Amino acid sequence: MKSAYGINIPRTLEEVCDPRRIALLVYDMQVGILSQLKKPEEITKQVLKVLNAARDAGVRVFFSRHLSLPKELMGMSQFRMAMGWQRTDSPEQVRPWFLRDTPAFQIIPELAPRPTEGILDKLTMSAFEATWLDFALRDCGINAFAIVGVATEIGIEPTARHGADLGYIPVLITDACGAGDEDAAKRSIESLKFAGDAVLTDTETICSVFRQRSGIRNA
Repeated sequence: MKSAYGINIPRTLEEVCDPRRIALLVYDMQVGILSQLKKPEEITKQVLKVLNAARDAGVRVFFSRHLSLPKELMGMSQFRMAMGWQRTDSPEQVRPWFLRDTPAFQIIPELAPRPTEGILDKLTMSAFEATWLDFALRDCGINAFAIVGVATEIGIEPTARHGADLGYIPVLITDACGAGDEDAAKRSIESLKFAGDAVLTDTETICSVFRQRSGIRNA
């Protein structure tokens, strides 16, 4: 590992994936979101592999859920977003898709969060905006996060960029990040690769690294 002025600078995936310094963020794997994908079972399988490997390695795990407010509480930006997604010019025709306590809002049962894992609800695309995630990670001494889930081109890219701006190292597991639009997702990945802040890897590689680093956190 490189160092300067007493600061360690992780460069490789193995150095970044210290279970004491990295968390796993499972992004928006909700019933109502997965139902919009063509092959949700494929992304679920990949996410579950990473989740199990992270759990076995003692990595801290957080889940995000996208939340819709009742229309009476929605503001300008929320109406604009909903009208765009639902392809309507009428606010009256907007239907909040992810209301609290509805089936669509829930994380899919295959990935059921454990009592020791965090769940954060958000109105924004970045999982860091107006949530407690940044505080929780810093409070645990974490400086990197691996991210899996849906959708690459909608919320995962903004979360990776926001995380990098906050000083974290984003680790994008590309084949465990699903997309609604494959072409847009490829552009997002290429853009993150070009920017250079994120570490890009795949499911098998990070699972192997987690297995190698297993037990370090509690040593």
